[in-house]
Amino acid sequence: MKRLFYALFIIVNCQLSIVNSASAQVKFGYLNYNTVLRQLPEYEQTQKRMEELRQKYEQEATRGEEEFQNKFADFLQGQKDFPENILLKRQAELQTLMEAGIKFRQESQKLLHKAEQELLDSARIRLDQAIQSVGVERGLAAVLNTDRNQCPFINPDMSEDVTDAVLILLGLKQPEATEEKND
Repeated sequence: MKRLFYALFIIVNCQLSIVNSASAQVKFGYLNYNTVLRQLPEYEQTQKRMEELRQKYEQEATRGEEEFQNKFADFLQGQKDFPENILLKRQAELQTLMEAGIKFRQESQKLLHKAEQELLDSARIRLDQAIQSVGVERGLAAVLNTDRNQCPFINPDMSEDVTDAVLILLGLKQPEATEEKND
């Protein structure tokens, strides 16, 4: 019976030491995802494309507003002379133009947001792959995103900043030269 308890004691202690040593080896990486994303050439290209789209939507909205203003000015000049049915028709036209202008602005915002997300998808995929590669290469349990102070404390003994490694893998930063020892 003593032998059984002794053997059980040894097995439990061995398992506890394995768990303790395994948990002591877990290491995490961290980086600011958006900071790295903004350094990708795809991000700059996306911003240029988005500015072009914004200008086109703005030109169209301005055109619609000018059309409304012209019709409104015509309406104000002739409203005293219009028979009631023409007056009501013109008011309805103005209301329709105003609603269409508002709807166009709302829709254009949605379309711009969707276009930006689609344009950034390839950059995000590329960045995600680089983060995964660095994480695997360095034997990390996870890579945390520190955007918007999501991780207010990261223990430096249990983690490492992988920003430079990801930038190097993406070709956005040169690896630092290691000094060779002369003996």
